[in-house]
Amino acid sequence: MIDVLIVDDNPIVRTAIRAFLDAAEDIRVVGEAPDGRTALTSAQRLRPTVTLLDHRMPIADGLSVISRLADHTAVLVLTSDPDPHLIAGMLQGGARGYLVHGEFDPPELMRAVHAVASGQGWLSPAVAAVTISALRDHAAEQRVETDRAEQLRRYREGLELTRRERDVLELLCAGHSNAAIGRRLLVSEKTVKNHLNHIFTKLGVANRTEAALRWSGR
Repeated sequence: MIDVLIVDDNPIVRTAIRAFLDAAEDIRVVGEAPDGRTALTSAQRLRPTVTLLDHRMPIADGLSVISRLADHTAVLVLTSDPDPHLIAGMLQGGARGYLVHGEFDPPELMRAVHAVASGQGWLSPAVAAVTISALRDHAAEQRVETDRAEQLRRYREGLELTRRERDVLELLCAGHSNAAIGRRLLVSEKTVKNHLNHIFTKLGVANRTEAALRWSGR
C-alpha cells in the first residue's frame, strides 16, 4: 500500500487530488497539510510513502521545506509554477518528481505516484523540456567560463611577471595599500612601488586600477 500525504493550501485542490487517488486500490491518503510547516510535522508523524507537495503556500512554502521533507518521504512536487529555477531548486532539494497543474491528467498522476514510490523519478514532458534546456544553458555558461579562465591563464603566463610581482598584483587586486602589501611581503613600501612600476610597464597600464582590471581579465 502506498501511503500519500497531500500538501496544498487550497482545500479544493486537496479534495480533487484525494478523489483521484482514492480511485486506486493500492493508494491510501493518510493525511493533508495546508502549508510547509504542517507538512513537516505530518510527514514525521505519518511517514507517508509519497508526499505531494505544492510550492506557493503560507507560513512555509514548498521550496523552504523540501530538503527536510525528503528525509522522511519521497516527494512529488505538484504545483502550478513551471519556473526553471524553482524546478532546479526542488530537484536539488530532493524531490523525485515534478508535475505542473493543468499539464497532467489523473492517470499520469497515478503513474507518477507509483514511480516515485518505487524510487524512480518522474517529470512531466513540459518540466523535462525546461530542465533539459536549463542544463544546456548551464553547460554553455560553464564552457564560456572555462574558456575565459583559460584565456586569462595564457594571458598571465605571457606577461613574464616575476613571482614577487605576481604576489604584489594579487594583493593589489585584493584592495591592499602599498604599505599593507609591504607588510605582507616583508619589504619596504619603496620596494613595493618599484615592483608596481615594473608591473605597469609589463601590463601596459598607467595606474593601480588599470593594473587590477587587466590582471583580472576585464
